[in-house]
Amino acid sequence: MKEFDKLWNYNDPAATETKFKELLPDYIAATDLSGHLQLLTQIARTYSLRRMFDDAHATLNEVQAQLPEATDVAHIRYYLERGRTFNSSGKKAEANEQFVLAKNTAIELKEDFYAIDAVHMLAIAAPADEAIKLNEAGVVLAEQSIQERAKNWLGALYNNLGWAYFDKGEYDKALSIFLRALQWREEKKSAPEIFLAKWCVARTLRALNRLDEALKIQLALLEEMVEADNHDGYVYEELGEIYLLKNEEVYKMYFGFAHTHLGKDIWLSANEAPRLERLLQLSK
Repeated sequence: MKEFDKLWNYNDPAATETKFKELLPDYIAATDLSGHLQLLTQIARTYSLRRMFDDAHATLNEVQAQLPEATDVAHIRYYLERGRTFNSSGKKAEANEQFVLAKNTAIELKEDFYAIDAVHMLAIAAPADEAIKLNEAGVVLAEQSIQERAKNWLGALYNNLGWAYFDKGEYDKALSIFLRALQWREEKKSAPEIFLAKWCVARTLRALNRLDEALKIQLALLEEMVEADNHDGYVYEELGEIYLLKNEEVYKMYFGFAHTHLGKDIWLSANEAPRLERLLQLSK
């Protein structure tokens, strides 16, 4: 793994871009073409995460023009980031073409981590039935890999598989997978991922109308985030939804908090404006 990957902060792509650009001269000076191009793909990703798609494609064009004839990891990462940029801008067909190229190249090079990344991106862009098959294929790849970094995909794959079942309305299956994901995260002792895994369990319990169980988990998450002074709008939103179903007036307060914090999310503002407007109306 290139050292710069450790600098990623997906919650702050602008700061990550700055760190990455500071490293560019080192790779150029070392005449490490592959490393240089891989770094550029990640700079492109910082743009696509901020919906700066023209900048992302321009940076990827720069990478494409310099890709060596001999296939290496830089090719895989180029395909992945071109695909992610297409996918985030709503161009699913173009995205899938790139993800297939990334998967096939990664398999050829025995780069399991990137092969699974490509499969998981194909699943994100796929309808629910196909997404289930793809995520299950990714789980098999991760479980059978002898590369530890590839095995670390399992938490995300369990999470995505759970949501694929959730989107089909198969909430019992989704809950089973989310509980499996939670167990895996707890074994890894990664606090942010455990927090998310618990939220997914609670969200599915609400879908199953098991409101008291869902509420207990969300209130525990609320206590965690208040202690850490790290407010999560999705927890507030879920508390609002649960209290609304229980006909308790406190739902208005939680929807207000949810609107305040989720309204800062660039992706939600661009893609789920009606959801944010509903939060605002229910807070009144």
